[in-house]
Parts: sequence; structure tokens; C-alpha cells
Amino acid sequence: MLSDSSKVRMRITTRFARFPTCILVAALLSTALCGCQTSGMSDVTGSLGAKSETAPDADPRHAVEIYGELYRANPDDADVALQYGQALRATGQRSQAVAVLEHAAIAHSTDKAILAGYGRALVDNGNFQQAFDVLSRAHTPDNPDWRILSVQGIALDQLGRNEEARQYYENALKIAPDEPSVLSNLGLSYALTKDLPKAEEYLRRAYARPGASARVRQNLALVVGLEGRFGEAEHIVKGDTPAAETAGNVAYLKQLLSGRDKPAMESKKLAASEEAKHAEARHAEAKNLD
Repeated sequence: MLSDSSKVRMRITTRFARFPTCILVAALLSTALCGCQTSGMSDVTGSLGAKSETAPDADPRHAVEIYGELYRANPDDADVALQYGQALRATGQRSQAVAVLEHAAIAHSTDKAILAGYGRALVDNGNFQQAFDVLSRAHTPDNPDWRILSVQGIALDQLGRNEEARQYYENALKIAPDEPSVLSNLGLSYALTKDLPKAEEYLRRAYARPGASARVRQNLALVVGLEGRFGEAEHIVKGDTPAAETAGNVAYLKQLLSGRDKPAMESKKLAASEEAKHAEARHAEAKNLD
């Protein structure tokens, strides 16, 4: 990774046209929206229910131990299953979280908090269609939950159904106007289809709202960087972040943006490898002719 920001900016600007933007943004969407805790930042979508997101300890690994013991003692306790599933999600144990919450969903098939937690775990694990279906049972048209609508939008975005996803985000915003997490998800949805100006518009709205998380700032910085304005992106990342965290956040942004070179680099390596093989074959053939 280059330490000179001007060189990074030049590389981003000159190579932007050749990079398939959707690849990077899809990877970011999977990371930022599906619950992966990057650099200690919280989920964009927030909680799907107070019970499922509450933990008695700031250390999720400790929560895994506590709730793991409680769950093994009584696996049919709905609240314990939710807490254990959340702790597993927080520590990246996605498949196990799905297994725990699936068991709970079978035992408590009408418990909407359980269904919401299970659907969220399925999104984390990449089971997007199943997640959408489960989340549809976690609330009702006459009493929709904006958080669940937003996560359903994430699932649809991951399935490539971007227009439908945006309708879910818009419906969520009707219930929770200018909610920064939903605006951020909507912005990333537009980024997925390479409409970066529209993505920036919604992410700026999210960023301007009180209560916007550091993840929202990160998403805005990424989109601005993808548009070739790395200096501005770096300024956004720094924001009002404590100095001790700034360097790490800037480094992470550079890593994301420099990641755009990887497909081209891999392609060049493959081409060079194939050319070497052909050259070796030609050499062997010529030697045999001699």
C-alpha cells in the first residue's frame, strides 16, 4: 500500500474507468450491510429488536461464553437463543448463529423477534432469498417494522433485485424519515448499479443526520473515492474521529480503494502465466524438431 496519498489519488483517478465498480461495491455491501464488524464499526442497519441486540458484556466473546452455557442448559428459551445468536454474529460465527436461531424459529414459529433475528443471521450468512422469506413473516403489512424493511432491502440488493430493494428502503423511510442507516443502505443500493452521484446524494443525507454512525461516514468516503475525489474522501473519513483512530480509518479506505486494482492484476498474472506456458511449449517443440 502506498503511503503517499497523492500517488494513491493519481492511481485511483487514472484507473477508475477500467475498474468494474460493482465488484468493489458488492464486496463492501456484503461487508458493511451483512453484519461484519469492520474496524469496530457497528452494523449499518442497527438492531432488529431490543432483545436480540442486548448483551450484558461489552466483549462479545464473553457474551458467547455466558449465553452458550445458558443455551446448552435450556436451548428452548427464546430470549437466551436470541442473545446467543447475537453474540455469535458479533464474533463472526455466522453459520452457528443461523443454526441456533433456526432451532429457535422452529420452536417459536410465531415469535416475531425470533424470526427477525433468524432472518438477520441468514443475511449475514449469505442466504438472501431465505432471509427475505423469513423476514416477511417477522412483521405484517398493517404493522411494518422499518428495521426489517431495511434488511429485506439488503437481501433484495444482494439478489440483484435493486429496484425492489429501493422500494423497501423508501417504505422504511416513510416510517422513519431520514433514518441515517436506511439512507445509507439506499445510497449503497445505487452504488451497486454504478449510479455514484445518486449514491453520494443519499449518503450525504445520511451523513448529515444526527446519530449517523461511523459506518455511514465510511460508506460516503468510499463512494466519493470511487468518483475519483480521494482527498475529499480522506477528509470525510477523518471527520471528528479521534486522532488515534484516524490513521487506521484512512489506511482502511486506501485498502478498499486500492483493491480495485486486484482484478486487473490477477488478469495480468494469469496472462503472463499462460504466455510463459506457451513459450515453453514452443521451445520444446522447436527442440524436438532439431
